[in-house]
Amino acid sequence: MDGEVILLDAYASMFGMRLRIALAEKGVKYEYREENLPKKSPFLFQMNPIHKKVPVLIHNGKPICESLIALQYIDEVWHDKNPLLPSDPYKRAQARLWADFVDQKVHTLGRKTWSAKGEEQEAAKKEFIEALKVLEGELGEKPYFGGEEFGYVDVALIPFYSWFHAYETCGNFKIGTECPKFVAWAKRSMQRESVSKSLADPEKVYDFVLILKKHFGVE
Repeated sequence: MDGEVILLDAYASMFGMRLRIALAEKGVKYEYREENLPKKSPFLFQMNPIHKKVPVLIHNGKPICESLIALQYIDEVWHDKNPLLPSDPYKRAQARLWADFVDQKVHTLGRKTWSAKGEEQEAAKKEFIEALKVLEGELGEKPYFGGEEFGYVDVALIPFYSWFHAYETCGNFKIGTECPKFVAWAKRSMQRESVSKSLADPEKVYDFVLILKKHFGVE
């Protein structure tokens, strides 16, 4: 028995998409609850009193916060199907390192492609492409970051692909021309049903980014 599984999430959240993909990979049935980010629910504050943000995975009434931690939890609890992390301790540590790189570099710099202006935005675009090229180097000729099987780093990274349209449109640059191997990996990952059904529509993400830009006064 899976027990009761609830996911507090927001449609455009790349962090929430990670958990949607992982739960789909594991075949776990869950209740999805969309949070209104401008007016978050008291339940969210109760489940995540520290950060007060989505996603929150709730398993049998117990909340697990922060997406990479929740990914590891999902992999450990439902370990009998489609393991995400390698069994080898060193490879497992390396996977966690690269997932952290995604959060520290891809997320931070991607955000700046639409939230920054002028020279700061230009620098962010350049660094963003450099970060993707570093990931291309780690990917090498492998189909997925962990090798032949779709795994932890892939799950952590692929949700950002649904944000590429917003990054490119707001930043006026093209990712595919600079990082073809990365885009090829993303398209390969998108062929998985767990990914294609979990990722947000790029156009809706872009609309969400426009709302964010207005909210933060970024013109």
